[in-house]
Parts: sequence; C-alpha cells; structure tokens
Amino acid sequence: MKRQNNSEIIDVVGLLKTYMSKWYYFVISVILCCGLAFCYAKMTKPVYKVVANVLISQEEDAGGLSSLGGLSGLFGSSGYVEDEVFVVSSHSVFKNVANDLGLYKNHVVKRNLLQKDFKYEKYPVELSFKDGIADTLRNAIEFDVRVSSDGDVSIEAYDIAEKQVIAEVEDKKFPLTLNTKYGDFTFDKTMYYQDGKKLRTIITLMGLDAIAENLAEEVSVGIASKKSNVIELSVQTADVKFGRDLLDDIVTKYNERGVSEKSLKGRRTAEFLKERIALLESELTSTEAIIEEYKQNNGIVDVSSEAKYLMEKKGLLDEAIISAEATYEVLKIADDFFKNPQNKYSMMPFSPELPGIDVAITAYNELIAKRMEIETNAKGDNPALKAIDAQIEEMRASVKKTIDGAVANASVRLNELKKEESASNSKLSSIPTQEREYRVLRRQQEVKQQLYLFMLKRLEETELLIANSVPKGVIVDEAYSLNKPVSMSKKVILLIAFLMGLILPMIYIHMRKLVRSKFETKDELEQMTRVPLLGEVCIDKSGKTVVVKQKGSSTVSELFRLIRANLQFIMSGREDKVVLMTSTVSGEGKTFISINLAASLAMLENKKVLLVGMDIRSPRLAEYLSINVSHGLTEYLSSEKISLDDIIIKEPIQKNLDIITAGPVPPNPSELLMLDRVDELFAQLRTKYDYIIVDSAPVGMVSDTFTLARVSDVTIYVCRANYTSLRDVNFINNLYEENRLKKMSLVVNGTTSKKGYGYGYGEAYSE
Repeated sequence: MKRQNNSEIIDVVGLLKTYMSKWYYFVISVILCCGLAFCYAKMTKPVYKVVANVLISQEEDAGGLSSLGGLSGLFGSSGYVEDEVFVVSSHSVFKNVANDLGLYKNHVVKRNLLQKDFKYEKYPVELSFKDGIADTLRNAIEFDVRVSSDGDVSIEAYDIAEKQVIAEVEDKKFPLTLNTKYGDFTFDKTMYYQDGKKLRTIITLMGLDAIAENLAEEVSVGIASKKSNVIELSVQTADVKFGRDLLDDIVTKYNERGVSEKSLKGRRTAEFLKERIALLESELTSTEAIIEEYKQNNGIVDVSSEAKYLMEKKGLLDEAIISAEATYEVLKIADDFFKNPQNKYSMMPFSPELPGIDVAITAYNELIAKRMEIETNAKGDNPALKAIDAQIEEMRASVKKTIDGAVANASVRLNELKKEESASNSKLSSIPTQEREYRVLRRQQEVKQQLYLFMLKRLEETELLIANSVPKGVIVDEAYSLNKPVSMSKKVILLIAFLMGLILPMIYIHMRKLVRSKFETKDELEQMTRVPLLGEVCIDKSGKTVVVKQKGSSTVSELFRLIRANLQFIMSGREDKVVLMTSTVSGEGKTFISINLAASLAMLENKKVLLVGMDIRSPRLAEYLSINVSHGLTEYLSSEKISLDDIIIKEPIQKNLDIITAGPVPPNPSELLMLDRVDELFAQLRTKYDYIIVDSAPVGMVSDTFTLARVSDVTIYVCRANYTSLRDVNFINNLYEENRLKKMSLVVNGTTSKKGYGYGYGEAYSE
C-alpha cells in the first residue's frame, strides 16, 4: 500500500535530488546530443523558400466580340482562379516541367560517409540514354558511380523497386556504356569533372510520372488571398537556383498551355466561319449573275428612276420585308446548326441579334467552352465530363426550342409583310412585270450580301484574337528566394539539442522507474509502504563485517547510531528487550545489520547486549564473525545436558556484546523452534541482558520467524535497495496490515551514498 499523504503531491526537491544523483547521465546526454546536432548542422545546408506570384487576368471582349454570340467565353476570359490553381498544379504541367529541366536525373556527389551534395547543374558525370526511356520508366534506377584517382570507373545499377542489382561494370574508362534490361546508358565526364581525384556520385533515374508526383508534393500552389486573383507558388529547397528555375518553368508551361488551348479554339471557329463564307459567296455570285441576265433579257437600265414615284411609297415596306427575311434566314441558319448532329459539341459562331436568343446562345457557347477545357485533361468516362454533357443536352434542347419559336414568329411576320406588299402591288398595276421580278431578285441579293459581310466581320475578329492570344497568367513576381532560410539555424539546432540532452535523461529515469521491478532509494520505499522506517545503511567498501566502532565517526557508524536511536524510541516499554531481525529472502543483509546494530547497542553505557543466531536452517553468524564454538543454540534446545552458559560466547568481538550461534543444522528446525524450551531460554535471557538481537530466517522462504514472533517485542525487517523486488514490498505491506510481526519497522540496506554522509560506502554484507 502506498503512502496516502503524497498521492497527489509532486516532490520537486526529491526529483531534483534524483536528477543530481544521476548528473553524469545529463552530461553524457548533452554531449552526445550536441555532438550529433553539430554534425547535422555541418552536413545539412540551409533551406530557403522560393516564391513566385502570378495574376490570373480576367479577359474582356474586344472589337465587338460580345455580338458574336458568346465567343468571348471561348477564349477563357471568365475562368475561375480556383480552377486555374488546379491547372497550374496539374500532373501534365509538372510532367512537362520535369522533362524540360531534366529533373528525371538526380545527381548527388558524396564527399564522405556523412556528407553529400545535390548537384542541379554542375555535376561531374553525365548520364545519357535514348529518348523515351524517362517517359516510360516505371521503376527508379540508382547508378552508383565510383571513380578512383587513376580514372578507373566502377558502376553498379540498382533497381530500387525490385531491390536488386541489374547491371555493373568495374575498372573501365570514360566514356562507357552500361547495358540493362531497361536500355543502354552511357556515362561520360563533364567540364566539372576533376582529373586525378577520387569521386563517388549517385545518379538516380526516375520516370517523368514519378517526378511529377514528387513535384506535386514539394511545390505549394494556392491563392494568395481570398479576394485576389493572384496565385502563389512556393517551394523549399537548399539550391535557390533550382527553386527559381522550377517555379519559372512551371509558370511558363502553364502559360504555353493556355495560349495553345486558346489558339486551338480560335482556329476551330475560324474554320467554321470560312466554310459559311465560301457557301454565301457562291450563293451571292449566283444571285448577281441572275440579276445581270435578267436586266439584259428585259432591257432594264435604271429601274429606280422609272418607278421612283411609287417606290418611294413602298420604301419603308420593302425595308421591313428585307429585315424580316434577313432575320428569318439567320434564324434558319441557327436552326440548321442545332439540328445538325455533327455540331453536337461545337460552338455557335454567331448569335441572332434578338432579345433572349443572344443570351441563350452566349450561355450555350460558354458551356461548350467549359466542356472543351475539361475534355483536354479528362477521359470519356470522367464524371465531370458526363455531367457537363447532360447540361449541354438540356441547354441545347432549350436553345433549339427558343430558335424554333423565333423562326415561327419570323415566318409569321414575313408573311404579314408580304401580304401588305401584295396589297400594295395591286395598286401598282401600271408597273411592268419586269419591275416586280427585278425587285425579288434584288432583295435576295441584299440578303446574301448582308450575311456575307456579317460573316467576314466575325472572321476578321477571330483571326485578330488568334494572332493576339496572350496567356492568362500575368507574372507579378518572377521566382525569388527569401533572405532568411526557413530551416532552423545552427544556433537553434544546438539549443534544441542541448534541451533534448537535458530532457532525454529525465525521460530515461522515469521510464526506468515505470518498468523496473525493484526500488532504488529509501524515498521510493517510503512512497510504497506505510511501515515505519528506522533508517538506512549505505554501501560500504571496507569489506569488514563489523563496521561500528566505539570511537568511530564513519558514515556507516553514524547511520547505525541513527537506527539505534529510532529503535530505542520504539522500544519505549521497560520490558521491550527482544528485537527480531528478518527479511524476505536471503542476500538482503539481515545478518550484517544484526551484527552491527548489536555492536552499536553494546556501546551504550551499562547496557548488556546479546546477539542470537536463530537462522538454524542456514546459519551464517559464526562464519561472518570467524568464531569457533563447541556448542550452539540447536544443541541447547535439543539436549538438556547443555546449559545456557555453555552456548553463550562472552564478548568475542566487543565489550558488553555476547553471542549465541545457531549451531549445527537440525533435521526438524520448525519443531525445534516451537519447543517450550525456547520460551524458557528467552525468559532467562531477559533477566541477563538489556537488548537481545535475534537473527532469524527470511520470512519469504520459511515460517521459522513467525514461530519466534511469540518471544519478540520488536521486529526489524531488512530490505535492500536494487535487490528487494516490488512484489516483496507488497508482501511486507500485507504482513504489516495483518499484524503478524510485533512492532514491525524497516531498515533499508545497500542505498547509495548521499552528501553529508561521508565519502561513500562499499558493498553491503549479505547472508
């Protein structure tokens, strides 16, 4: 049972004492940690953060592009910045960057066992191979190149994934070729190779896909702030030039991709417009030829002057009919476009300038543009692609329905105007038939001509945009590095190492306490038990059995005097004379404590002390004191012929200290100790001595001590630091709680010397 008064209190002073007693742990730990930190700081280079900022421009329509029915969306003017972040950090962009900068080859030059340098450009050995290997390579290959001072080259190729050597050569000269199952690899010196010096370089070859995956983890891409259109790219690297080249090339590849996509969209639109212009041009030429032939056949020179009077009245009506027919034709073209299955995912290149229709077609074109952008990086079974296809189908049906309604309305309007024209023509009965026929032909010519000019204008605008395609990413800041490294400075590393050197011993000490099976100090034992502690005996190095002397002032003597004083306090009664000495197991120093405690009590003035060896199963007292006796306790108990005076040895080692040894080992020790003769013996001894120290057997091994408890007044239970187990401490607590031994108290043997107790102790004596 643990002491209750300390269950929730942290003994800071005790902790400090524990740490101070293990001061060498802290010294060794600090030296090791700081040494490792110093080596680490020497081996590693400072890491810097390289940053680049790109503004995603929101392009606006130029040159009346909005009238082209939503073609502005085709050129990416309304792209979301979040989508562009995904494009910038896409696998395809990183793959192109890796191929452009040659990042599939990683050069490391080893200077010694612990130091190595990453070489981005100035590497001493060049590795070359056929095109396409890096793009198809699935397993990384490591080439260990060793060059002697004589120029002899040895190379070992290692497949990292399969963990096996795939090829090797020894003692060759540059240039040399290594044949592997992945292809042939050629090695040669570069301008940075130093002749006459040993060299070891590790060249790692990886596939572009693997490099792109690594870049996705190393390069950070995000929006600079929630309200801005600026994308920030950053990477942490020890080679600042590498970081700058990497970020700048990522921005370049992103812009090249954007320009390429916009140019592709523009070219598709231009091709469609050219086809429509060629068709209109053919129709317009045919109409003009018919008019020319009609004039020649009918001898018409100036029709307008001949019918000026009446035509002025019909002018407004004719203009209305022309406008209505033009609108109707535009709507028919749009209707044909949407009915044609080949245009299922094509943009409508123009929009009829009618309320509602131009907005619907603009929205439809923007949706088609978004699909084209997704289709660039996605496969046919992509969920996003399927979702937008469904939206396109729904919107296409809606737009077609709107156009159908507009066509019907335009047809009705045109029929109404023609009815009005027919009514007007009835009033022109005097006008020749040739005039009416000419008007019809002329009207057709003007409709074709307006459509032709409309398409030409849109084609010029499209060609202009293709020629002036600019990337979305406007470089705000080219890649630059921060002045201060983001990695820890050498001072911080050493400080952390110093703190770790202080913390690790603390952790070790406490972990050792958690997993140990034995107590180490008197303070620890006090925390584990409620049994009173008389004192402690530290380790003694003198090698003597009796360490307590009359005029001695050694540390051990003082400790035994302290135990003696505490024992006298417990033995407050006049009749308390018999002290039963025991322990849990052999080896805890019970006999050593018994001898020296008896010697310490004998030093008291006018006090007679008797030391009785009653560990009759394993007697050691006579051996420890080198005493030769003729009769012992067992002989006295088993034979009435032997008197008490026959077994008492008078002052063999010290004045006022008599001794009774155990004698020979009997065949029935338990029965012998239960005899009434034992009680009679101690009744006589109480009349002769002031203190009787009984060295009994360990209670954890035999029951002899419990048998002797009837004749004792006080029990001293001996424990030994770093020897007595925690399970034995629980056994002691149970004995104390059950009150099986009288006035039980503890003495701790074998503790470590403390400041103020002298100059140390040797090994404690054991049984």
